[in-house]
Amino acid sequence: MGVLNVSAESPYDPSVYDDPGEAAAYVDEELIGEGADIVDVGLESANKDLDVLSAEQELDRLDTAVETLESTSGDAVWSIETRYHEVADEAISRGFDMVNDICGFADPEMPRVCREHDVAVSKMASPPDLERPGAIEDVDDIYEALSMNGVTDKTILDPAFGGWSAEKTHEDDRETFHRLREFRGYGRPLLVSINRKSFLRTIAGRSTEEALPVSLAATSMAVERGAHVIRTHDVAETRDAALVGAEFARDRYSGRGSDGVAAEELDVTTVREAERHLDRIGAADAAQGDRGVADSAVVRTYELSGLDDPAVGALRAATAGPDAPAAAFALGDPNRERSETTASAADGGDGATVDAPAGGRRGLLIGTPAAVSAVRDDVSGVSPDLDAVLGDIARHGN
Repeated sequence: MGVLNVSAESPYDPSVYDDPGEAAAYVDEELIGEGADIVDVGLESANKDLDVLSAEQELDRLDTAVETLESTSGDAVWSIETRYHEVADEAISRGFDMVNDICGFADPEMPRVCREHDVAVSKMASPPDLERPGAIEDVDDIYEALSMNGVTDKTILDPAFGGWSAEKTHEDDRETFHRLREFRGYGRPLLVSINRKSFLRTIAGRSTEEALPVSLAATSMAVERGAHVIRTHDVAETRDAALVGAEFARDRYSGRGSDGVAAEELDVTTVREAERHLDRIGAADAAQGDRGVADSAVVRTYELSGLDDPAVGALRAATAGPDAPAAAFALGDPNRERSETTASAADGGDGATVDAPAGGRRGLLIGTPAAVSAVRDDVSGVSPDLDAVLGDIARHGN
């Protein structure tokens, strides 16, 4: 999704045009010509320090956007960025194909307009306030906000990255990005707008002008984590980064039987992600024995090293027998460990590639988070070091 702004107050100058002819040339050459599938037209700046335009003021600017659309020769989906259903209705009636609602249906008439026109609409997580788009900080609150006022059959979800409120921190955005897969729990396409955002720039200490590389790195990661649409001012480079992310995302099974039974492997890496999908299908309260279904969706593998004989014995006992938690412990071959250390030294190293301290043993502990926690409880008191390590694992979270 390439960006065109027809608002002189927009913060990123290269995308700002108020002359329809110049704007059309920019769209044809820099957006569609560089690979944009969607052209998103903003009528006002997202700068939270500026006054919010009224619907009437946005409608006054719509003529420039429509003239630009009519003057371009390239083929793309045209999106109008607005919070008002009146503007969306007028824009769609005059040729726009979709809506980018930065207030997340705070205007309750927006879903109706989009349904009546049968167009896609991007819904950005926001409080129910037309003057406070994106003003939500906590990732769980962002997730819940996307369900407010419902969705249409063609709704795309946007978790609202960026400094939309003074209270939102870079850490808030980073946590949302870290947990981006959770938003797939809605079963809807995701739109991610992270181009040159400050929560990325500050990681590498870059200015807006220098921030393209960090944006591209995050773009690949976002696509790999499930983003379907990337909103950007740098179309050609972002397209390449998105293609790389898509190429290296793990292939997941999807198939359908002849009688209509279908299966799709979900991209679930944490218990919270599994909980989102369970909630989506109305099975969030399901239980499996003493462990929740969400917990059993995730299996972790930990390599333990420096284990003494009592620790090895305790781990074996805790993972054996019919009443043991759903975890496994596999002890490494000491001869293999010695040969690896010797080979490392022969290659000019000092054996540092092997983490196990001298005299210690290595093994793999495999299980769900709950099962690993149960093993921790079963072996408690055998070894202070093992207690500390397994306690850290439990605190690491899901």
